[in-house]
Amino acid sequence: MAKTIMLQGTSSHVGKSILTTALCRIFLQDGLRVVPFKAQNMALNSYVTKYGEEMGRAQVAQAEAAGLEPMVEMNPVLLKPTGDSRSQVVLMGRPIGNMTAKEYHQGYSLQALDTVKACLQKLHDKFDRIVIEGAGSPAEVNLKANDIVNMRVAKLAPAPVLLVADIDRGGALASVVGTLELLEPDERELVKGIIINKFRGDIRLLQPALEFLETKTGKPVLGVIPHLVDLGIDDEDSVSLEDKQTVQTKEIDVAVLRTPKISNFTDFDALGAEPDVAVRYVRQGEALGKPDLIILPGSKNTVEDLLYLREHGYEKAIKELHAQGIPVIGICGGYQMLGQTVFDPEHTESDHDETPGLGLLDTTTTFVAEKMTQQVSARGLSDRFLGIKASGLELKGYEIHMGRTEFAAGTEAAFQIEERSCQKAASPDGAVASSGLVLGTYLHGIFDNDSYRGLLANALRQRKGLAPLDRSGDTQARKEAAYNRLAGVVRENLDMTRLYAIVEGK
Repeated sequence: MAKTIMLQGTSSHVGKSILTTALCRIFLQDGLRVVPFKAQNMALNSYVTKYGEEMGRAQVAQAEAAGLEPMVEMNPVLLKPTGDSRSQVVLMGRPIGNMTAKEYHQGYSLQALDTVKACLQKLHDKFDRIVIEGAGSPAEVNLKANDIVNMRVAKLAPAPVLLVADIDRGGALASVVGTLELLEPDERELVKGIIINKFRGDIRLLQPALEFLETKTGKPVLGVIPHLVDLGIDDEDSVSLEDKQTVQTKEIDVAVLRTPKISNFTDFDALGAEPDVAVRYVRQGEALGKPDLIILPGSKNTVEDLLYLREHGYEKAIKELHAQGIPVIGICGGYQMLGQTVFDPEHTESDHDETPGLGLLDTTTTFVAEKMTQQVSARGLSDRFLGIKASGLELKGYEIHMGRTEFAAGTEAAFQIEERSCQKAASPDGAVASSGLVLGTYLHGIFDNDSYRGLLANALRQRKGLAPLDRSGDTQARKEAAYNRLAGVVRENLDMTRLYAIVEGK
C-alpha cells in the first residue's frame, strides 16, 4: 500500500498543480516510485495518452516530473467547459456526453466514484507514493455533498492534507483560517500542515503572521514558497494565461488569438521559449498589430470562437494582414476556422447548421459525434509553407477533435499521418494554401518538435532580413531542467523532515 499526501487549496489557482509537480520530482529524486493523482479536473488544456485516452495536461506534467508515461488513471474524470455552464464529461479518457453543472454535480459525479476508487487502488498496488491534488477549495459548502475530488478522496486514499494558500492575491491568512473553519471536525483533523505559496518580499516581515497562523489554527506552516516565474512547465488552464500577458520584446512577434474557448494553449510554450520569439495572447479589445506570424489556437467550441473573431473585428484584421503577406497558422479548431465552411448538422458544438469560415484554406469541416483522440507519428509532405523544407521531417503530436476536414481538389496536404496510437496509418493531415502563407493542422504539440520549430523560427527571421540562428535546443531537456529547478526551490523552502513525517503518519 502506497503512502500518500494530498494538496488542497483555499481556492483555485493557488499553485496546487505546480506544488504537486514539485513533490513528484522530489520523491523521484529520493528514489521512490511516485505517481500523481487528481480524481476530477476541469480544464481545456488536455493531452492524449499513447492508448488514445484524454486526460488533463497538468497531470501529464506531473507524470513527467515523476518519470512516468502519462496514464488515464492519474486523472479519471476530466470536465471540459463548452459554454452556458455546460461541460463535456470525459471518463477514463473517453467522452460520455455534455452535462450542465447541475446535471453533473447533482446527478452524475457520485456515479463516477467507483471509477475513482478503482484508479486509486491500482496506483496503491503499483507505487510507493501517491501525490494527490484537490480542486478549487474543500470548503465549497454547496458542492461538498457530491464532492469526488477533495475531502472525500482524502478519506478514501487515505491521505493527510496540506492546505495551500496564495499570498500574492492577498488575504492568505483569512483564507486559511476561513477554510479550516468551514470544514467538518474530521476533515479539519486531516489537515496536517499549511503551505504559503507565491511569496514576494522579505520572509522576516512575514514571520509574525506565520506565528499567528500556527497559534490560531493549531496547524504547522511547513514552508513559504517564493513566487516563481518562467517555470517552463505546462499550465493547467486558461486562467494562467493572465500570467503570460507581459511579453519581453524579441525579434520575432507571434500573435495568438485568445478566443473565449481557447484550448491547449500549451501548444505554443516551446515556441515562446525560443530566445528570439515572443508569443503574445491577443485578448478581446486588444489590437492584433502587425505580427510576424498569426496563430489561431485550438478551441473547445470552434463555431463560437469563429463568431467571436467575426463579431470583434479580428476576422477582418487577420484577412487584411494576410493580404499584406503575414503568415497564418491554425491548430485544430483554428485549422477548422481557416476553411470555407464549418458544418454541424447534428449540432454537436452549436445550434448552427453551417457557419462560413475565414476562407483562407480551400477546405470544409463537418462535425460528427465521434471524437478523435490519438497520439500520432507523422512526416512532412510539403515545402510550400514559407518555403520551410519540411518534406520527410519526422513529427510527433496528438489529435483531439470532433470535426472531419475535407480538401477541395488541388489542395496540398501539409503532413502524412503514419501511426495513430501505436497502429500503422496512412492519411493526410492539414493543408497549405497555394500562397504558401497559410497552414492548418490537427497536430497538437507540433511546435514541441525541435526540428520543425527551429525551421519555422528561422524562416520568420529570414522574412525580416535577419540571419538564422543555431537552434540546438532540446524541449525535453528544457522540461527536465525546469522540473529539477522547481523541485530544488520547493525542497529548499519546505520543511522536508516534517513533510516526510506527515507522509509516514508520524
